[in-house]
Amino acid sequence: MSEHSTDKGNHVSEPSMTDLWNVWYSELHEGLSGLTIKLDRIVESTQSDFQRIDVLESKDYGRLLVLYGSLMAADKDYNAYNEMITHVPLFTHPDPKRVLIIGGGDCGALTEIMKHPEVEECIMCEIDAKVVEVSKKYFPYLTAGANDKRARLVFEDGKEFIANGKDKFDVIMLDLSDPVGPAEELFQKPFYQDVFNRLNDDGILVAQSEAPFYHQQSFPGIHANLKAVFPMVKAYTCFMPIYPSTYWSFAFCSKKYDPIKNFDQARYDRLKLKTRYYNDDIHRGCFALPTWVKELLK
Repeated sequence: MSEHSTDKGNHVSEPSMTDLWNVWYSELHEGLSGLTIKLDRIVESTQSDFQRIDVLESKDYGRLLVLYGSLMAADKDYNAYNEMITHVPLFTHPDPKRVLIIGGGDCGALTEIMKHPEVEECIMCEIDAKVVEVSKKYFPYLTAGANDKRARLVFEDGKEFIANGKDKFDVIMLDLSDPVGPAEELFQKPFYQDVFNRLNDDGILVAQSEAPFYHQQSFPGIHANLKAVFPMVKAYTCFMPIYPSTYWSFAFCSKKYDPIKNFDQARYDRLKLKTRYYNDDIHRGCFALPTWVKELLK
C-alpha cells in the first residue's frame, strides 16, 4: 500500500540521554491506540517528492517499510496483505490475462501476480518512483516481480491513469492509501465508476477497505459506494500483524463471478504456489465475517 496518509500521531521517538538506543516506532489511530515497536536501528530515512520514506529494523518484525509515518510492509508480516489482494481475485477469474494495480509501490502485490502464468501483462501504476527504488534496495523479495517481462511499471497519478485510459483489464486491484485528503476522491462513487468502465464485461475489482475496528465509518462507506456501482460486492478480511488492530479488510467487486462458487480449485492445485498466508481454505474462509462486521455493513 503506497502513499498511506497519517493523521494518527505516528512517529519515531528520539533516544533518551540514559539509553543511547531507546528508539520506538508508534502508529496510533487518532493518537489514542495502536501499534508500538522498539527499534534496533533506523536503516534509511529519505524524502521523495510525495512523502517521507523510512526503512527501520526491529527484533520482532525484521525490516519495516514506513511511508509518511505508516507501516506498509515488514519482513515478518506473513505477506498477508499482498497475497490476499491478489490471489483471491486471480483464482476466481477464469482467465486473468490483463491485470492492473493502482498503487502498490513496494511491488509485493506485483510479485504475487507474476506467480500466475495465465497473466500475460500486469501494469502497476504508482505515483512515487522513490518507493520502488527503496523497496528494491531493502526488500528484494517483494520487488522480484518487477523483473518479469510481463510486468510494466508506470509512474503517474492513479486517478489520471484510470480516467484517461481506454484499454480494458480482467482484474484491477486498488492498493491505495487511507481515504483522507486528496486520496479521499479514490474512494468515492465517481472513481469507482471509472474503474468499472476500465474492466472487461466479466472483470473483477479488489480494493483495500480499511480496518473494520478502527474505521467504522469509512469501512461501510467504501462498501456502500462500491455497491452503487458493482452488481456484486463482498467483504473479506485477513490478519495483518503490522497494521493497527491487526484486522484488515478488502472489497471483492465483480461483474459476474462469485469468489467462492467460481474459485478455481483445479488451477490452485496445479500451480502449487509458494505462499505464507493465502491457501484454498483461507480463500473460502476469509469471506466469513464476525457479526459486528456484518452489522457495520448493513
